Amino acid sequence: MPMQPFLILETGQPTPSMRRYGSFAHWIRVAAGLARDAAVVVDVEAGQALPTRAGFAGVIVTGSAAMVTEHRDWSERSATWLHEAAHAGLPLLGICYGHQLLAHALGGQVGNNPNGREMGTVGIDLHPQAHTDPLFAGLPACFPAQATHLQSVLQAPAGATVLARNAHDACHAFRWGEQVWGLQFHPEFSTTHMRGYIHARQDALTHEGRDAKQLAHAVSAAPLARKILRRFVRHARR
Repeated sequence: MPMQPFLILETGQPTPSMRRYGSFAHWIRVAAGLARDAAVVVDVEAGQALPTRAGFAGVIVTGSAAMVTEHRDWSERSATWLHEAAHAGLPLLGICYGHQLLAHALGGQVGNNPNGREMGTVGIDLHPQAHTDPLFAGLPACFPAQATHLQSVLQAPAGATVLARNAHDACHAFRWGEQVWGLQFHPEFSTTHMRGYIHARQDALTHEGRDAKQLAHAVSAAPLARKILRRFVRHARR
């Protein structure tokens, strides 16, 4: 029998200068090693209807330029759907906005990060609990990942296990139950994606007193972050 496809919930599109590389869903599908026919994309931000859960191996929720705290109609509908899917045991992985949306859906708190914008290749520090986690086991205690965000999970949902942090963000990854993960960092970003985002945010970075050229120069590959995405696919299929 053919393998069940993954559902990618698209909560936004890349910044205009990066759209020549495709959509967030495309970046995720390629980074996850999924064939074109192994993923179904639903653009919830554009108002596409959320499907029934049956028939999907798992769900990946993309990033977005929107803010979870804006409580947009499409976002709140998606949060309700994700709450039900999580309690039904469907494997879920949220990335950046998706991470925050899952936390919100499950009763956590999302808001502006008190340290401001995090951008570029950053270090991710694992908590001891991560060393037995299906997605993080065997990874070094600190590894690089790509990040760009203003908001964060300020309080993980009740019962969740915080798996990773760094000096900027106390909740860079969490697991809720046995099948739900949130990642604040972007495992799907290549160095091209990260540098492109830094360039697109150059004015904002300058206004914040940061050197965009220096940030871009410091960008490095993050293969272990991508490995986490591929592990989720394997875990969900099992």
